[in-house]
Amino acid sequence: MKITVIGTGLIGSQLATELTARGHEVTARGHEVTAASLSSGVDLLAGTGLDEALAGADTVVNVTNSPTFDEQSIEFFRTTVSNLLAAGERAGVRHQVALSIVGVDQVAELDYYRAKTLQEELLRGGPTPYSIVRATQFFEFMEPTMSWTSDETAVRLPATPLRPIASADVVDALADVATGAPLGGILDIAGPDEFTLDEIGRMTLAARGDRRPVVVDDRAGLFAAVRGDVLTPGPGARLAPTRYRDWLNG
Repeated sequence: MKITVIGTGLIGSQLATELTARGHEVTARGHEVTAASLSSGVDLLAGTGLDEALAGADTVVNVTNSPTFDEQSIEFFRTTVSNLLAAGERAGVRHQVALSIVGVDQVAELDYYRAKTLQEELLRGGPTPYSIVRATQFFEFMEPTMSWTSDETAVRLPATPLRPIASADVVDALADVATGAPLGGILDIAGPDEFTLDEIGRMTLAARGDRRPVVVDDRAGLFAAVRGDVLTPGPGARLAPTRYRDWLNG
């Protein structure tokens, strides 16, 4: 099986390593697994380098991300997914995999979530059998999320229910899906424990020895637009093993 991983960031780089551990060989191009990004000459927006990166590929895993989270992200995903699907059809790709977000279609107030919803719609309407892996928020993003609404005296966070997941567990699920048959649908993946975001903030600060208080403010930050528990998975989700407290103290 030949797999092309599009994107070499937090998830893409780990995914290439995981596939290597499962017996695939990561090379610059053309062998069992190809890691494709701007640095290797693949420009999704322009569509350049895609034919070379996808040559002979059975499966494509798209883990790229928009450079912005505003309304420009909508056009980013419209263009890049269209280019990737067209190049995949030319190359005879038999499985397109995309990483998305649990509950993404339930938060239309956020431009980025609308952009990711569009990505899913384009994949479902495309010419190739597909799989969508929806993950909850990554452990690695909790501290940056807190920083948006922090100052030297306090951290302000909404009480949004979340079930965060380690990026390594996301990679494990993606590798399983990429090396399997197309789902023709969505797999939700999440961490084992549910917390509110303000609880996550307190745990994180305590682990870092930070004595600032966490103030519940339902108007603070990105997740202020989220209503209820739409960012937590429903029945049938794949629950990952890594716990946030263990990860913090690891």
